[in-house]
Amino acid sequence: MLLLSKSSLVKLLVQRVGQANLSTVAGLEKFKKINYEKIGIVGVPFEKGQRKKGVGLGPKAIREAGLIDSIQEISNKLDIRDYGDIRYEALNLQGRLAANMKKLEHVASCTRFLSERVTQVLNEERLCLTLGGDHAIAIGSIDGHLKHCSDVAVIWVDAHADLNTNSTSPSGNIHGMPVALLAKELADYWPYIPGMDWQEPIISIKNMVYIGLRSVDPYERLIIEKFGIHAFGMREVEQYGIHEVMRMALERVDPEGKKSLHVSYDIDSLDVLEAPSTGTSVRGGLTLREGIYIMEEAYNTGRLAAVDLVEVNPSIGTPDDVRKTLDAAIHLLVAACGHNRRGNFADTLDIVGKKK
Repeated sequence: MLLLSKSSLVKLLVQRVGQANLSTVAGLEKFKKINYEKIGIVGVPFEKGQRKKGVGLGPKAIREAGLIDSIQEISNKLDIRDYGDIRYEALNLQGRLAANMKKLEHVASCTRFLSERVTQVLNEERLCLTLGGDHAIAIGSIDGHLKHCSDVAVIWVDAHADLNTNSTSPSGNIHGMPVALLAKELADYWPYIPGMDWQEPIISIKNMVYIGLRSVDPYERLIIEKFGIHAFGMREVEQYGIHEVMRMALERVDPEGKKSLHVSYDIDSLDVLEAPSTGTSVRGGLTLREGIYIMEEAYNTGRLAAVDLVEVNPSIGTPDDVRKTLDAAIHLLVAACGHNRRGNFADTLDIVGKKK
């Protein structure tokens, strides 16, 4: 039996992988790889974080558009479990409300249940796909990821920064606040929030990176500059290209290649021509090809553990708009599960019709 040294094994892997480089493969020694043969799906039909009706129908519409079948086409070996939808009852806060935080009693309850479910899925060693719903649900999904593994890096793909506090938000809609609620550096900017005692802001904002920004409020811009938050807006995508942006993003939040990755993906990061059925669309966004590439590269790290796909609203637009948006959502999600545009590997090496 031939025994290879560690350095020889790494070199062999580089030759086999082709596009990989030595430092990337060597990084595989530093973390336990995610078991991508097991996938868990969690639906969150939640729309209380913003004011437009219909986004709560997103999980049902994405499933009915063929999500599970599309993922299964990657490989028959994939073990896909649908955990159903998060159900909750609004909290009775007994009049204890935080100023300018609309529907807090709903957000606090739903996100707590979601946090517990995401932790369960990850503890069962599955890649966790969370289907929203509005982006307020990321409070729960990322918290659940952090409770499973404290060393997490977040890639926030969005047209908006979602970095307002209750004192700076122009609307009071909580789907514009999740990053500020999660980041430990911003904890002192918040008052006591009734119903949110279960959630502690423990992730460093240095472990978060934005891709796709193009609609940022003045206070959010100030915080991004003040704390040196890693942010790649559409200007940077145009300047460097999505390949280089994704490389820099991963290098900034996970330079040693050992953090568990969480991609929180707002469908409005895509240009409105690619995904018209969403509530806060902004022209000049990512192409679908660029959006897919982000997911592919996150998957290719071997460290992608959780994905949110949010803000698909099937009640907005024409039937063709809805179909186009759902199609885009499924393309993104299957890329996160390992679909390769160059073709997926066959489950067996047996060749049909092979002569004996």
